[in-house]
Amino acid sequence: TAPWARSSSPTEGDLYGVAAGDHRLVAVGDDNTIITSTDGLNWSADTVSAPGSYFNVVAYGNGLFATTGDGGAIFTSADGTNWTQQTSPTTDGLWGMTFGNGLWVAVGGEGTIVTSPDGSHWTEQTNGIAAWLENVTFDNGQFVAVGGFGEICASTDGTNWTHQTLPANGEQLSGITSGNGLFVAVGSDGEIFTSPDGANWTQQNSGGDASLYNVSYGNGHFVAVGDNGAILLSTDAINWMADT
Repeated sequence: TAPWARSSSPTEGDLYGVAAGDHRLVAVGDDNTIITSTDGLNWSADTVSAPGSYFNVVAYGNGLFATTGDGGAIFTSADGTNWTQQTSPTTDGLWGMTFGNGLWVAVGGEGTIVTSPDGSHWTEQTNGIAAWLENVTFDNGQFVAVGGFGEICASTDGTNWTHQTLPANGEQLSGITSGNGLFVAVGSDGEIFTSPDGANWTQQNSGGDASLYNVSYGNGHFVAVGDNGAILLSTDAINWMADT
């Protein structure tokens, strides 16, 4: 296994999100900081003037980077360096963002969902969701968002959202991804739920009770991370083992 190389970061603030696109990496975080790199080792930093104090997530799609965060701030960039503030329809913090089927979707506080076809014109959707939404993903023709009180909701168009029912009372769902024909959501107390269609969910046994904050899929593996350095691995999202 190749060792990790430590990059020299141009910021001492916390970084909360990273995205890859157009042969470059963009990471965002505290103090409205945005850092960019073309090789993952050498980074340059910019501080963007924005409402609030931080950016929480960044995503890439359709030739565009977009970042959101505190106070509902939304910025976009074609190159990761020059950013344009867009008019946001909300002042709620936005915590998750994705791009799919020609549409940007960002989710956040108080069940907020905002969408845009181009990254410039944003619309807040009326959805009847009260729980905070932490994350959102797109796959197989639909968006799926997760959040507090075990909230899972799905939409094919970003406008009409349907509440989904879990087989157990999820307290807090923080992460969601898709891969190998499944949606996988993770949350508090080691909760893991899987679904082949975003509507019918099955609870899986994570083998522990450490809260899980995010999950990703790549190279044939699901990886979930959480409290106290917890790292769980699975090839099928059903059988999980700790990476010790």
